[in-house]
Amino acid sequence: MTINVATTPYHEAEADWLIVTIDSSRNFDGPLGELDRTLGGVLTRLSESGDLTGKLAELLPLPDASGIAAQRLLVVGLGKADELTRPRFEKAAMAAVRSVSSKADVSVAVAVPQVSGGDISAEQIIETLAISLTVGGVGQDSLKAERGHHPLASATLLVDDGATSATEAAVTHGVILGEAINLTRDLVNLPPQQIHPESVAERAQQVAADLGLSCTVLNRKKLEAEKMGSLLAVAQGSDRPPRVVFVEYRGAGDDTPTLAIVGKGVTFDSGGLSLKPSDGMLTMKSDMAGSATALGAIAAIARLKLPVNVTAYLGLVENMVSGSSYKLGDILTARNGVTIEVQNTDAEGRLVLADVLHYAVERGADRIIDLATLTGACVVALGEDVTGAFSNDQDWCNQVLAAASTAGEYVWQLPTFDFYAELLKSDVADCRNIGGRWGGAITAAKFLEKFVDKKPWVHLDIAGPSFASSNKPHREGGATGCMVRTLVEVASSLK
Repeated sequence: MTINVATTPYHEAEADWLIVTIDSSRNFDGPLGELDRTLGGVLTRLSESGDLTGKLAELLPLPDASGIAAQRLLVVGLGKADELTRPRFEKAAMAAVRSVSSKADVSVAVAVPQVSGGDISAEQIIETLAISLTVGGVGQDSLKAERGHHPLASATLLVDDGATSATEAAVTHGVILGEAINLTRDLVNLPPQQIHPESVAERAQQVAADLGLSCTVLNRKKLEAEKMGSLLAVAQGSDRPPRVVFVEYRGAGDDTPTLAIVGKGVTFDSGGLSLKPSDGMLTMKSDMAGSATALGAIAAIARLKLPVNVTAYLGLVENMVSGSSYKLGDILTARNGVTIEVQNTDAEGRLVLADVLHYAVERGADRIIDLATLTGACVVALGEDVTGAFSNDQDWCNQVLAAASTAGEYVWQLPTFDFYAELLKSDVADCRNIGGRWGGAITAAKFLEKFVDKKPWVHLDIAGPSFASSNKPHREGGATGCMVRTLVEVASSLK
């Protein structure tokens, strides 16, 4: 899809759909007033009758809008202008795009709102529209004969004062972010017979080749040589061999610090011998969302040519049940020599990350962010729409939180007080892999902290927001691609 920018008057824009926005004040001034007059005052009448309210993400389609060049008109509510934020605007924009993308080969013209007040800039509006236009037409139903949504054929953003360099940059940035989000979503949404450690590694190699990046794949033999005993234990119950992949982007000099993005990649999680019930296993193809996010983020960082050094690490295993499965009571030796008593084989993601985090440290990571669908406890604490953040370095965590706020993603920091580590003590090993019933998301983070060698580190638990349980007007069910934008914003902020 191509996104163009034009100064065409709203009523002259040729498209299958003309999309315009209105806030709850329902003031028909400027270009919107001109459109209303061209339509014979229909918008004013709909407002007076209460059919057009301007409530956030409210959609009012006019399938037969005579008098304008577009075949159809869609009016989208923005809510109160002084309360508009990036997440609220995205909700409205995504609802609009999803509404018009039910048919193939649809063209749209979008009137870019001129917002006064609120907490969103003109460039963020453009970028958010570009993301929504790229993501909103792509669903989780790629294997269905009849899809519910289709990518748009073309889009034109209608602006008042022409395309400036900032406008064009915001469009380009938004499209790149949207395509990176779709890469992440595609990997997570595909079924587990297609997505396994080997196939994800192959996809990473292809992405790296397309972008001219270095990509290294460690097979089982190499993982054994690297003494990744914790990760290998999780993988040993599956017929699918494990892989660790790292993709390197060098946009700055060798003396510039390196950011490591480490992703949990359990391509299917049965729970192992601590077997999940069927309901809990249904969405476990999504347990590799951390690795998918890491790959999507570094793809965007490379395409944007950011002046930073970043390496994405993907720890890829299946956690399955067989006579070879690792067992409760096993004592594993992680790459850094820490011994781990296994008390639950369904607390496997932290065992995978333990070795990959230490590997990233030894390969020269200066700062680390890991992403993992790690704990149901985090979903209980924060719900399905908020990522949990944990850190050993407040300044680094503040930088990540600020990036999330700029990107329009919800992240909330939880405490990592030292006494939580006491819950991981074992009588027979250096630690155990679970901490008991209470504070499960935090004790999981404290476990990971043992493997970062005091490097500035932020752990993002994306168990809630990475996979939506159902469709909504503004959001497709399935994979969301959350945190791709935040990671790119973090990379943009590095100095």
